[in-house]
Amino acid sequence: MNRLILNTAVQDYIYKNLAKNHAEVALKGSPFPEVPIAQLLEQIVSKSKAQQKLPTWFQTENIYYPNKLNIEQTSSEITANYKAQLVSGDSLIDITGGFGVDSYYFSNNFKSVAHCEINQDLHEIAAHNFNVLNKTNIKTICSDGIKYIKSQDKNFDCIYADPSRRHNLKGKVFMLKDCEPDIPENLDILLNYAPTILIKTSPLLDINLALKELKHVMQIHAVAVDNEVKELLWLISKNNNNIVKVITANIKSNYTEYFEFNLHDENQLELSYSEPLTYLYEPNAAIMKSGAFKSIAVKLGVEKLDQHTHLYTSNNLVEFPGRVFKINQVVPFSKSTLKSLHINKANITTRNFPIDVKSLREKFKIEDGGERYLFFTTIFDNKKVVLICEKLSQERH
Repeated sequence: MNRLILNTAVQDYIYKNLAKNHAEVALKGSPFPEVPIAQLLEQIVSKSKAQQKLPTWFQTENIYYPNKLNIEQTSSEITANYKAQLVSGDSLIDITGGFGVDSYYFSNNFKSVAHCEINQDLHEIAAHNFNVLNKTNIKTICSDGIKYIKSQDKNFDCIYADPSRRHNLKGKVFMLKDCEPDIPENLDILLNYAPTILIKTSPLLDINLALKELKHVMQIHAVAVDNEVKELLWLISKNNNNIVKVITANIKSNYTEYFEFNLHDENQLELSYSEPLTYLYEPNAAIMKSGAFKSIAVKLGVEKLDQHTHLYTSNNLVEFPGRVFKINQVVPFSKSTLKSLHINKANITTRNFPIDVKSLREKFKIEDGGERYLFFTTIFDNKKVVLICEKLSQERH
């Protein structure tokens, strides 16, 4: 950590070059002998990325930024705030501290937070920023988090971990046991030091495979922001052995779509299927990731179009966590039928359909956009159809 970067003139230079072409900035070199151009660019690039992702940091003077990869891997403020609402108490330890965004938000709900980061440079950056942000109840420790816990003669109310998906030998990995640290291998040890463990994982992690690696899982949260799944959260309690509740959250600017279900119930439910009725429902990305394909139909009183088509329908309009449409017409999928409709412009979605969107646009010469929505899909009895719809707005506050 080069503290000369915090000099007023250097900070002004970084701010003035945020919107400029970074390659051109690099060619000009550094105007500060004590700060290499590579370090200046690192600050410019990372601060640029923080503008939308980390507005509190971006708007605070004298924040020191890590490299681009660390900024990309850190939680956004939106998701950090979400996970901080899941746990509370006197003490929490973040054993994979990183840039410190999660620790910052956890400190709002705990009397004290220990932030462990094994990388010396990142540890110093986080400690500096916590001081700038006036977070006095966060203690920073430069250490391997699991080794630090073992060295302490104390317990915590909660342990938080965000295992790295980049293994030194295997590269990018997706199994929990291959991440660093190896949480499944150390889970029993960690539960000796805290009754509750919260784990953040990649949205690409397979939920069913992860459940085979973990035990005592009480809740799984699939967290999306503007319909893009950002992370999976695993709340583990040493007293839980059976029931796993899954909560989905799709966070939007003015409201959050929530849905929750019992994983055991989802596996036991049986569904009947229906032809398209008056309304069409498309689940949001968090629902899709969670696999709540039966539970959502039963809980909300809607019908599924087909076992493998994750679209739903009803005659009565219901509030649904996703997009809602009115079905104006249902036509069989055929070249002659579509040509006769003279549709030149529409939004196209495919679900459980053998042809992709790009090919359909080329085949039927349909431009993107407009107020008409076409769903190319398969309904029961393996019938290929096109649902011609208009989108309905769902006003929520």
